[in-house]
Amino acid sequence: MSLGAVRNWVFDMDGTLTVAVHDYAAIRVALGIPTEHDILTHLAALPADEAAAKHAWLLEHERDLAVAATAAIGAVELVRELAERGCRLGILTRNARDLAQVTLEAIGLADCFPVAHILGRDEAVPKPSPDGLLKIAGAWGVAPHELVMVGDYRFDLVCGRAAGARTVLVNLPDNPWPELVDWHAADCRALKVMLG
Repeated sequence: MSLGAVRNWVFDMDGTLTVAVHDYAAIRVALGIPTEHDILTHLAALPADEAAAKHAWLLEHERDLAVAATAAIGAVELVRELAERGCRLGILTRNARDLAQVTLEAIGLADCFPVAHILGRDEAVPKPSPDGLLKIAGAWGVAPHELVMVGDYRFDLVCGRAAGARTVLVNLPDNPWPELVDWHAADCRALKVMLG
């Protein structure tokens, strides 16, 4: 299948549709999380009270980032082109759904993604789990191989592969994970050109 023939597009958000601004090392320090631990996995293993307090801090920190979000190079044009072609568009993020909406408002793309098509860390098991992609495929009534998962990090690609979807890596000049990637574009502007 050619990229231009794909009708079902699921995007990671932070660092994919937006300029990456999360300082994960600083977040780990602020929350007392060891350097090598995944933030969401670590928080999920904490006692309920401690987890709730740290999730609340994280949510407020991420809200500030969401309000100030800027679109990644070519992201707005790419999404608008896909919307004009009548493609289905979804978001699968490790962020919270309401913050994804705030971010999409900030970059001018909120009208392209219905709320039901935005899955965050509370609607699905966070990536790299394929749970969210499989939920989207089910909601859209398509087989996973009819989806593409577009992201900027290994978790996005592992999620796509595990679900049986095609994968697109953007916003990295090199492709450090060739075994996980079907298409690679330096940025969203280059990806739009690849649509033909």
